[in-house]
Amino acid sequence: MEGFDYDLGIIGGGAAGLTAAAGGAQFGAKTILIEKSDRLGGDCLHYGCVPSKTLIRTAGVWSLARRSHEFGLPALSMPAVDLASVMNRVKEVIARIQHHDSVERFCGLGAEVRFGRPVFADDHVVTLDGKRIAAKNWIIATGSCPVVPPVEGLASVPFWTNETVFSQKTLPSRLIVLGGGPIGLEIAQAFGRLGSQVIIVEFMDQILGPEDADMADVLKTSLETEGLEIHIGTKAVRAQSRGSKIILTTAPASGAGEEKVIEGDAIFVATGRAANVSGLGLEAAGVAFTARGIPTDARMRTNISHIYACGDVNGQLPFTHVAGYEAGIALTNSILHLPRKADYSRIGWCTYTDPEVASIGLNEKRARKEGMDYQIIEELFVDNDRALAEGETLGKIKILLNPKGKSLGCQIIGSHAGELIHEWVIAMAGAVKLSTIAGAVHIYPTLSEISKRAAGQFFSGKIFSETTKKILRLLFSLKGRACTPQS
Repeated sequence: MEGFDYDLGIIGGGAAGLTAAAGGAQFGAKTILIEKSDRLGGDCLHYGCVPSKTLIRTAGVWSLARRSHEFGLPALSMPAVDLASVMNRVKEVIARIQHHDSVERFCGLGAEVRFGRPVFADDHVVTLDGKRIAAKNWIIATGSCPVVPPVEGLASVPFWTNETVFSQKTLPSRLIVLGGGPIGLEIAQAFGRLGSQVIIVEFMDQILGPEDADMADVLKTSLETEGLEIHIGTKAVRAQSRGSKIILTTAPASGAGEEKVIEGDAIFVATGRAANVSGLGLEAAGVAFTARGIPTDARMRTNISHIYACGDVNGQLPFTHVAGYEAGIALTNSILHLPRKADYSRIGWCTYTDPEVASIGLNEKRARKEGMDYQIIEELFVDNDRALAEGETLGKIKILLNPKGKSLGCQIIGSHAGELIHEWVIAMAGAVKLSTIAGAVHIYPTLSEISKRAAGQFFSGKIFSETTKKILRLLFSLKGRACTPQS
């Protein structure tokens, strides 16, 4: 369009930015993508999803090898782990995926890529290396960064975050983890399985605070069985270095109780994320923002209607798949001019510990907060034949239903929960009835049968009720029980 260099400008080359750039260019919009670092991919590729899941897989293989005797195999003598070798594999996986997020690929799609730190000059123009770039629409997708909590002395201690942990070469004998959320727990379990003694310090009274307590307790017990030490309801008071050691002083979060000292060789900080909003010149563009991020409406628009914000920077759900989803909505509105809105009620997520914890829709905490009536259906992994065969019997599925039997949400803790939850993601997105899931023929033996059995519970009490038996006896002269167990 006359007066603008580009139809669409994007700031940030992570999940949201890459999705927007690829889509915009393929729709025929003249698109420019600006990334502050020297490579595309963002936090997910370099410091988040990809390296963490690669590390988790490696640690899982090592943990499974230790369990060889559980499967009738000889017990193995396990040598010490070379962390440098483990992290080299992590880098190799990142490098392979990096090819997909290359400048050449996006140029082939029609999007221009530049590197540097853009600053808004006004609501249509940014400056980059002294040059002005004007775009009709802008998408801000700058992501988030780890928050360092205000713990006395922590800033002077060589702590790790998700941005530095994957460059480590030496496995610490004792690792302190601040934060019992998904990032902290995933890294804690991985290092514990590789051979570190791990101590987790969590301020809240349970790990995985947003999840239901019964699900969190299953995971906590499992982690403690593996040897992790978990302190809930505990705050970090002071941190200091003493030679090669790190000394962390803690106290009860309630304020009542004595201080305790924890000693470690390294400390990993996973106490939250902050939106990357500084240094962008948002004030010059008139874009409103807070410490939480850049507020948007359901169409991903900021208070400036032609500037959008997607991914972690808007302070909504901090997941890669959500970033891509939001970028698609921003594209639909900015390029296609179709009024599409985000619906977060059908967004699922997963914590990739072992067992995994996956969720979609309402759990009990959120249902109570919204004042909703609900009933619960549960099915245990220990009652699933495939879980028994796999030796993965820990966990359960929990489904929340409204009084009429409509699915409100589903939580799964257990092996491959992140895969199993997708049956319920699709069911909720497509308004699939519970009877459809219960009546669908699931392949035997699979873990997925746990969903069918759970759904079937809702109907079995009605189908096989005493009333039903009486009616059938009356209609068809059925004789009733053939065997009655002795008490």
